[in-house]
Amino acid sequence: MPEENSPRSTPQKIPYQELPHLVNADGQYLFCRYWKPAAAPRGLVFVVHGAGEHCCRYDDLAKMLTGINFFVFAHDHVGHGQSEGDRMVVSDFHVFVRDSLQHIDLMKKDHPGIPVFLLGHSMGGAIAILTACERPNDFSGMVLISPLVVASPDVATPIKVENYRSDPLVYHGGMRVSFVIQLLNAIAKIERSLPKLLLPILVLHGSPDKLCDIRGSYLLMDTAPSQDKTFKVYDEAFHALHKELPDVTTSVFKEIETWIGQRATEEAHQSKQKPL
Repeated sequence: MPEENSPRSTPQKIPYQELPHLVNADGQYLFCRYWKPAAAPRGLVFVVHGAGEHCCRYDDLAKMLTGINFFVFAHDHVGHGQSEGDRMVVSDFHVFVRDSLQHIDLMKKDHPGIPVFLLGHSMGGAIAILTACERPNDFSGMVLISPLVVASPDVATPIKVENYRSDPLVYHGGMRVSFVIQLLNAIAKIERSLPKLLLPILVLHGSPDKLCDIRGSYLLMDTAPSQDKTFKVYDEAFHALHKELPDVTTSVFKEIETWIGQRATEEAHQSKQKPL
């Protein structure tokens, strides 16, 4: 902990007073990132990053969404990136959900009356699912990229992809046992929660994915009672579809852009039809 009266700083020794941040219910400082569109936002998109990484890795995806006038926001989870907390340690997986809802509530207060979407990758997909289940009427849709839904034998494998290895904000070790236990607890809760998912859902997954088994996405599509479910499988792609070869990433970005844009337009149209 920092000395009394000293400014709180990131694990990289940057004072939080110089960075956008929020303070969670445990008093921990979380680094935040905001991508604001040039025009009035037609919706909010909360990006939920995966295990061991950080929210700035979604810069390209966020900029694509701001290009169609969505306000994108995110934060580094506890124990990740530029947020406080021991690396890859969390007391309870629900802390990630709780912090996400806190951030979403802050943004909804500042931008009332527009649709809110969740966009989660990998472990971030698990967080997004549980967040949606906790507030079933709050979200206009959810995009899941290679979501963690069922356990995979490679869940504790260190990340070895080159563009992760060269990123100093990414955690480079194997999963801590305590963290894996929290992931398994979350997976069990997700399997019980899937029948509650009524919101529109877009799932994108690579069939050779070894970190998050695609069987989880099939289970989600089969179990969730949502009447608006879209599932696209990439046979030649792996885990981080938004960081793949250009043809895959371009396709993924286009799917997300079209899907979120259509649902925001539909919601805006429905709002106009409602009697005052």
